[in-house]
Amino acid sequence: MWSRRQSRLKTLACGVEELRCRRREREAALRKARREQQLVSKRLLREDAPEEAGGQSAAVLLGEAEVQQFLRLAQRGTDEKEREKALVSLRRGLQHPETQQTFIRLEGSMRTLVGLLTSNRALLQLEAARCLHELSHSEQPAVAEACLPATSYLLTYLSAHSSDFIELCLYTLGNLIVESEAVRKQLLAQGVVPALAACIQSPHVAVLEALGYALSQLLQAKEAPEKIIPSLLDSSLPQHMLRLMQPGPKLNLGVAVEFAWCLHYIICSQVNNAMLLTLGALPTLAMLLLDLAGAVQRMDDEGLELLACPVLRCLSNLLTEVPVEATGEQMELRDERVVAALFILLQFFLQKQPTLLPEGLWLLNNLTANSPTFCTSLLSLDLIEPLLQLLPLSNVISVLVLTVLCNVVEKGPAYCQRLWPGPLLSCLLKTLVLSDTEVVGQSLELLQLLFLYQPEAAQAFLQQSGLQALERHQEEAQLQDRILALQQTAIRG
Repeated sequence: MWSRRQSRLKTLACGVEELRCRRREREAALRKARREQQLVSKRLLREDAPEEAGGQSAAVLLGEAEVQQFLRLAQRGTDEKEREKALVSLRRGLQHPETQQTFIRLEGSMRTLVGLLTSNRALLQLEAARCLHELSHSEQPAVAEACLPATSYLLTYLSAHSSDFIELCLYTLGNLIVESEAVRKQLLAQGVVPALAACIQSPHVAVLEALGYALSQLLQAKEAPEKIIPSLLDSSLPQHMLRLMQPGPKLNLGVAVEFAWCLHYIICSQVNNAMLLTLGALPTLAMLLLDLAGAVQRMDDEGLELLACPVLRCLSNLLTEVPVEATGEQMELRDERVVAALFILLQFFLQKQPTLLPEGLWLLNNLTANSPTFCTSLLSLDLIEPLLQLLPLSNVISVLVLTVLCNVVEKGPAYCQRLWPGPLLSCLLKTLVLSDTEVVGQSLELLQLLFLYQPEAAQAFLQQSGLQALERHQEEAQLQDRILALQQTAIRG
């Protein structure tokens, strides 16, 4: 009798470990795919130009002669007003892609524009910067590279007195950064990281938001992990980024969104996430998660999803860097608040932003993967049924929900006893008749874990015609081994 029980325990251990390894390999592949998702974009500032307010903002196609004329007037006009007017006309023309091409083909055009940018006339400087900004928004790499002679001056003007001018320079740099590796190479040589770091203590919200945008563009470059992020981590930027993401009355949503994405790209690079943990990134993000949930409860949720997405991604990816035994300590939240806050956000996403549900579930998966504490929180807060209610929404969501449930079940018999009897088995029987092999495969793994720890569930499965539900998948090669293993476990149980 003893030898038989010992043998069964050995089989159980092997089965659970094999399933655990298989799921971890799949999740590692998913994490890699998620890290490679980026948000490269360009932004255009035109609201600060009074001419556009009058409805005259349509792009004007300019010929070569007209471009030359406006440049000549801007450089040698009879008075400053005429020179400024010429630059305004040129700027409107540069909103047209063909005018941009004409401009960069003209010999000396960029030299003239840079000369106006560096003049001692503030209005001419501003209009010249706006012309550069229009060029930076071009989708043609050649146009961005034509702006190379101006980058050192744009960096210099980040220490200017006018916050509007600094903001314009930052957005222009951000647009140029994303377009060309040649631009990034030159900016790095010119000291772009220290220049940006100097801006982060600005008291102006618009400057901080523009800085976050420029940084996020820089951090998404393919060469960022080797050439950009190490120097950024050596600067004061990480500490100040986390400071600007601290919950409280001074938190600005737009600024927090930009720097949350910056943090996301740094974490995904995996250059030195241990340093971020040392700086307190996890507690900051966890408290921000609680703050977001509180905003939902207060019905103060306008724009909340913009911040929720990068915060959830940061937490999800950073949790994979934390040793199993230190998860609770690192987050400095050993109670149930994190799980409760996450479910408040999941309900909010369900009603207003369903596309973010997978982000929340991915975090829940990473929380429960190696932490019995978070699995216990799921059970003690009676959150299994709300989780099961998400199963019908989509195949992606179903797989994530089932993976979280696997995390709970694999913690052992005490956890399984909280899941069965209950609605779990009937929900799983419904997923087995679906056509998506990934959903069915995850259901099979969950059932096998449940049967190994809770043999009574296997008997209920057989009584509810569970084996018949598997018959439709018998011919699917990727499921055959799992189906056979489950059938043997169910019959043995």
